[in-house]
Amino acid sequence: MEQFVELGDVTLFVRQLGCRSDEPSLLVLHGGPDVGHSYLLPGLEVVAQDRHVVTFDFRGCGRSTRGLPDSQLEPAFVIRDAHRLISELGLGQVDLLGFSTGGRAAMEFVSQHPVDVRRLVLASTSAYHSDAARPYLDGWPEYEHRQRLEREADGALRNSTVFVWNLDLAPAYLELIRDLDEGDWSFERVLDGTMPPWCTRDPVTILRGWGGPILILHGAQDMGFPIQLARRLHEEVPASHLAVIDDAAHMCYFEKPDQWAQEIRMFLSDPSDAHCVQEST
Repeated sequence: MEQFVELGDVTLFVRQLGCRSDEPSLLVLHGGPDVGHSYLLPGLEVVAQDRHVVTFDFRGCGRSTRGLPDSQLEPAFVIRDAHRLISELGLGQVDLLGFSTGGRAAMEFVSQHPVDVRRLVLASTSAYHSDAARPYLDGWPEYEHRQRLEREADGALRNSTVFVWNLDLAPAYLELIRDLDEGDWSFERVLDGTMPPWCTRDPVTILRGWGGPILILHGAQDMGFPIQLARRLHEEVPASHLAVIDDAAHMCYFEKPDQWAQEIRMFLSDPSDAHCVQEST
């Protein structure tokens, strides 16, 4: 079901997949925030086979309210919108999934609203400063090769050679994102340091303090947030589970949607909070 939900100062484009049940709904925070949520559908549609999934376009993205001033396109507003959306839809306590940048938003959400989240999925994201990725990317021949392909294509490949590990799938990924409009968020503000952070406190401290079950879901060949950062987070947060999807990069939900969704569904339905590591092949 697609709908527009009025939240006072903004209208959010919301998509609900699957059927509501006695189990908590899964609220999804997309990445970017340069585009809306629809690029995540290949994985979310599989999750929704037995789970109610709610996702939305951030303000300034996709089909949600556009044309807002920069002062209203900041992470704090995304957290507020998500919290108000839960109330407006009567979702109660939710399971929360944050993808890429949305993972940072999800960590901030549980910091501000800890009792509203039962379980947390951190997908293709990182708890660490962007500089933490450089030691694992610099000198990686395959990464450097794919960066050259991007430069030679002069932007036409839209990072598909980096985001997707199986290059045979790159054309299909480009087709998936072909009609996505760029959002109103300014990446210049990120680069020049004037954009407030997505997490207002140390993410590891947030997750340890929250203490709920956490799934860290990551592609083994992620070239945005290298797998070493996911393993580091798992070691630093005792309440976490780690699921690694082999032969998949940042967009592992697209490359291996069935495995990606299965990891999420098993985690959300598992009554045990035991710590584990799962290497998926």
